[in-house]
Amino acid sequence: MPSLRSRALSAALIAAGRRRRFASAEAVRAKVAQSARRPASHLPPRSLGKVADVSRTFVGAWPVYDAQPRGGEPAARVLYVHGGGFIDELVRPHWSLIRTLVTEARAHCVVPAYILAPRGTADRTVPVAADLLSGLIAGGGAGGTILIGDSAGAGLALAAAQRLRDRTGAQPSRIVLISPWLDVSMSHPDQAAIEPEDPILARPGLLEAGRLYAGTLAADDPRVSPLHGTFAGLAPITVFTGTRDVLTTDSRELLRRARADGVEVEYHEETGLPHVYPLLPVPEGRAARERIVGIVRSASAE
Repeated sequence: MPSLRSRALSAALIAAGRRRRFASAEAVRAKVAQSARRPASHLPPRSLGKVADVSRTFVGAWPVYDAQPRGGEPAARVLYVHGGGFIDELVRPHWSLIRTLVTEARAHCVVPAYILAPRGTADRTVPVAADLLSGLIAGGGAGGTILIGDSAGAGLALAAAQRLRDRTGAQPSRIVLISPWLDVSMSHPDQAAIEPEDPILARPGLLEAGRLYAGTLAADDPRVSPLHGTFAGLAPITVFTGTRDVLTTDSRELLRRARADGVEVEYHEETGLPHVYPLLPVPEGRAARERIVGIVRSASAE
């Protein structure tokens, strides 16, 4: 049963019209056009610089942020791939989680501000993400490497892990997926029943955002929709999802397919909670963040 605060937050999200951004294909196209005219900032908040050493480099056209704990070597490394339907930049809740990982898990966090759709399409984006992951793993040092993504970023993260496995066999210590979007076709039959209860997402807009990200690729190409890829040989996976998330069907299918391929899956499905609840200021979100911190800390012994 979700907490009173979680139910209140869901009601507030509905009242604020958060779902309107994905209510229709037209709404998504309008958002993309607006971003082309006035790009949103992906800069980290100044407050992060008060507790971490923050720098920025470029990998091709991608700005890549680097946040490291102060006062000693980091315990582990994290590649964090942000969500936003492939059309939105990094926002404050993403940076808040990164701050938690740096300060509480003493993680060295690498955070790409990847090129958004429609300029950034899966055929271009997945190889660069795989290169970043490969470099972080190869960099070695103390501790292991954790790959974390939320929503669309979780789909990109999983596709990058699949590509790296196919290329070299290398994998991070663990993959953490927060409310992952893994199939842009939005074709699961259970989604119609879940959608009316979802305070954030709606299928028409997601379909359009997925189409823009797919570019010339088919929706079921594993680079676009990694749920259609194979799972054997991937690192252990941790998944967080909520039942008021139209994308929870992707998490359930991942659980079934990954375990069938022999991959270890730690699965958290919270009743009554919305999309990306681990990023939200609710008790269940705090518990999820504590678990993620624990996963990163455990990698420090590897």
